Amino acid sequence: MGLIKFNGIGIHSMSVVVPKEKVETKSQNHLFEDEYLSKFIETTGVAERRIARKEVCSSDLCFEAANKLFDEVDISRDEIDVLIFISQTPDYKVPGSSIILQDRLGLKKTTIAFDVNLTCSGFIYGLYLAYSLVNNSGTNNVLLLVGETLSKITSSEDKSTGLLLGDAGCATLVNKNMKYGDSFFSLNTDGSSYKSVIIPAGGFRNISSLATLKPKMREDGSLRSDEQLYMDGMDVFSFAVSLIPKDVKRILNYAGMEVSEIDKVVFHQSNKYMMDVIAKKSKVELSKMLYSIQKYGNTSGVSIPTAIIEQKELIQNNDTFLLNAIGAGFSWGTAILKLVDCTILNIHEL
Repeated sequence: MGLIKFNGIGIHSMSVVVPKEKVETKSQNHLFEDEYLSKFIETTGVAERRIARKEVCSSDLCFEAANKLFDEVDISRDEIDVLIFISQTPDYKVPGSSIILQDRLGLKKTTIAFDVNLTCSGFIYGLYLAYSLVNNSGTNNVLLLVGETLSKITSSEDKSTGLLLGDAGCATLVNKNMKYGDSFFSLNTDGSSYKSVIIPAGGFRNISSLATLKPKMREDGSLRSDEQLYMDGMDVFSFAVSLIPKDVKRILNYAGMEVSEIDKVVFHQSNKYMMDVIAKKSKVELSKMLYSIQKYGNTSGVSIPTAIIEQKELIQNNDTFLLNAIGAGFSWGTAILKLVDCTILNIHEL
């Protein structure tokens, strides 16, 4: 499939909720040298992140984000036809968090609800799923929830992820209306590099044991167990800067557009240096880029809506957006869409 076009389907409203707990990168000098921290901030842009309390799950952040929509937007719970929950950090292995959220949110029992396990590409893939359901069925309103508490699966002493990843949850309502015009998606997968971003143990391929739970000192000086997230940053960087500009060009050609016709560009908030390199290779003006990584870090699949909401004062009604994300696998996607009369709520804290 790869390239897909929709008409008359779009984003009605969106909200993001983050934990109250703030961690400043410079405060981690008990784990890393000050010089390393300064260089990290300069390269990635991450000055601070939000970290969820022990008892707060991804679904809790999404639950609050969804309730904000129901409280402040003209949509009732009974109007939701489908609930999609995308996360790597669900409440339980069984049942799916979407099932629990249907009940917690008071949605009707005829609601279709399912979970999707995707990483940083989750928001774009989730939009595609939501658009497809509205396009090809009797579905009118899809509630897309994307949430991550990556702090629970990373080591604070890991040089690749310990200072980079933050926690957040978002709720996005997708529905039908001809005012939205055309939207375009390009979706891609290459599983040959799955080991570049991985939790090696704790699943069913390599089951949990005392050995896999024990933190080990790694070659780069990181302390991490085999049940915590590993990321080969150079692999991710090389893959992203090689393929994303090509995908941007591909979808622009498919949409019959020039990059100059794009009003706002939101890349997955991986790190600022990588985003800016990709933007330049894609011939995107940096003045059109929206960022949230400085205040919230890399929030995986939640990073695109977080950036949109964080810088919503820069957005004009009917702006044309180019969105792109790449995540573990690798899985990546690009979308071109308009935000028309979209209700964008402020970021809230839990």
